Amino acid sequence: MMPNPHVYGHHQYPQAESAWMHQQQQPSHQQHHVQQAAAAAANAAQQQHYNRLATAHNATNVLSQQQQQQQQQQQQQQQQQQQQQQQQQQQQQQQQGGHGGAQESALESSVSEDNRRTLQYIADLLNENTREGALLELSKKREQVPELALILWHSFGMLVPALFGVFCWIRNFGLGEPACADTSAKLGVMTSLLQEIISVYNLLSPSQLTAAASNRVCNALALLQCVASHNETRTLFLTAHIPLYLYPFLNTTSKSRPFEYLRLTSLGVIGALVKNDSSEVINFLLTTEIIPLCLRIMETGSELSKTVAIFIVQKILLDDNGLNYICATYERFYAVGTVLSNMVAQLVEQQTARLLKHVVRCFLRLSDNARAREALRQCLPQPLRDQTFSAVLRDDAATKRCLAQLLINLSENAMEPSVGQLGL
Repeated sequence: MMPNPHVYGHHQYPQAESAWMHQQQQPSHQQHHVQQAAAAAANAAQQQHYNRLATAHNATNVLSQQQQQQQQQQQQQQQQQQQQQQQQQQQQQQQQGGHGGAQESALESSVSEDNRRTLQYIADLLNENTREGALLELSKKREQVPELALILWHSFGMLVPALFGVFCWIRNFGLGEPACADTSAKLGVMTSLLQEIISVYNLLSPSQLTAAASNRVCNALALLQCVASHNETRTLFLTAHIPLYLYPFLNTTSKSRPFEYLRLTSLGVIGALVKNDSSEVINFLLTTEIIPLCLRIMETGSELSKTVAIFIVQKILLDDNGLNYICATYERFYAVGTVLSNMVAQLVEQQTARLLKHVVRCFLRLSDNARAREALRQCLPQPLRDQTFSAVLRDDAATKRCLAQLLINLSENAMEPSVGQLGL
């Protein structure tokens, strides 16, 4: 049941309500003043709080700015360190490569234009399309560039800028290792030269060697001769057994000009090896078939080829090991003595002082061996005993003395040399 309206209505007690309202209105002014004071205090406290927040915010901003500056400085320092590390790495790479910026510029300024062209020709050897022209030009320059042998040997699969490093290493007397000396995976210039030699093997038998092919391979042989004659590359040349690549050319018998030129140039490489009287070279050659090859050329080759071939045999005989090797068996002595005697017979008809002096010196050296000397007393060619060659030797005092000494050694009254002199 809903309550009666008068229970909650204000109109039922108007006097009581008025009195109550009056009693409440009396203290309202005091409360108003209290509320204003409280509000003012609250506003002041709030303002102080805002001020503290603002101060704290400003301090935070300052700290944040300082932290940002510190971070920026740290980043800059890290960047500088990274740049320094990169520069150091680049410098190390440049030093290892042997052609750093400063070094390369200094080196390039010290290399003449002629040497620059030479380095370009060497780089061209690695390209089959440019190799023929490079072989021709370099073969002309082999006497003009003292360092050519070293550059040829130490150049591996590199372009002209890298060759400056090799050139610098050579100019600095070969201290340390040359630039790009790692040969494990690089095509070397020497390999290119050997490719030229091997490429004509199939033209030797049957005889199909043309003049152009002969000239090209002979230009490669001329560069090998440059390497063979240099003191610092000769041993390396032997260790690699490069002379053996030439023996197929020496074994040919065709008398056509391309073949004769090929044999003569190949003999020149061997002649360059023995020129400096190195026992190391002689010992190497004695392990090969060089003596039989030279003996055949001494009989059937041209005058120039005969001269170089007998020069090689003479150098072998002048070495104690070489003399002992040839005189160790009768067969070896007989082979050498027979060819020398045949040459004397030929020289009677075509007297040539250049060949004759080598023949005389070979016989003279053989006479230093007791067994050979005893045999020569019986088989020395008669033209060397009489005055057959007096005219051709008129202006050659050195060869005349050698011939006179040979005859003295073979005379019955000659004093027998001691065991030490014989090298036995």
